[in-house]
Amino acid sequence: MTAAADITPLEVTALPTVCFVGGGHMAASLIGGLLAAGLDRGRIRVAQRNAERAQALRLRFEIEVVADAATAVSGAAIVVLAVKPQQMAQALTQFKLAAGTTVISVAAGVRVASFARRLPGCSIIRAMPNTPALLRAGISGLYAPADTSATACAQAQTLLAAAGEVCWVDSEAQLDALTAVSGCGPAYYFKLTEVLRAAGTALGLDAAVSARLALQTFIGAARMAQAASEDVAVLRQQVTSKGGATEAALAVLESADLSRIFEDALRAAEQRSRERGDDLERSTSL
Repeated sequence: MTAAADITPLEVTALPTVCFVGGGHMAASLIGGLLAAGLDRGRIRVAQRNAERAQALRLRFEIEVVADAATAVSGAAIVVLAVKPQQMAQALTQFKLAAGTTVISVAAGVRVASFARRLPGCSIIRAMPNTPALLRAGISGLYAPADTSATACAQAQTLLAAAGEVCWVDSEAQLDALTAVSGCGPAYYFKLTEVLRAAGTALGLDAAVSARLALQTFIGAARMAQAASEDVAVLRQQVTSKGGATEAALAVLESADLSRIFEDALRAAEQRSRERGDDLERSTSL
């Protein structure tokens, strides 16, 4: 395990000045979480070139938003890179950072080595949040090289925790597997909800009723799993009576080898995530 796995997060109020390069939805979710947790708004700055988006951030959060990235990052101890992966190379030409700056990237596929070439002396940490982070209900995977300071890791964990839960992976390559599980995971949930509601309609339920049943059943089951001390496998067994309706349904799923289907699906997602990283390495000047 990397030493980062055992770090102790900071109190949000102990974070130094944070600059976000890019002010999109993920940056906004983190900013909102940091402010809600008590970080002084004077310690947050954003570099956002789109004037309309910049003004929206000012009005929503009452924070400093400027168009010039070099101005925004000046004096910031933590810089969050929140631009799209294909825009990262251009963004990094707009500013320089002092050695020792903690740099957290939420851009999928752009690897630590690429940042290290452009930002020498900085502590580079990659974060892979998922879309429920927009509701501060996400989970973010973090990776830091083994020589990253405990302070930088603590800063990253504290900052990403503003959008939900945080976990660390042992190697950068594992971020591709994490992407397959949690990054793509919300889409699996949405698809299963679609399938369940369609099946209910096929059984004769009103479409609106079936949709409500499917959505709330998944939400309720997730809350039960989160609150329970038992493993989800035990919870499944507890609602599967011998010879009952649930057992009959699960038997059909098992006969279709649902476990293999999901494993194959996640392997495809992991491979594509890795390929996209390779494509970015070849197609950008990072």
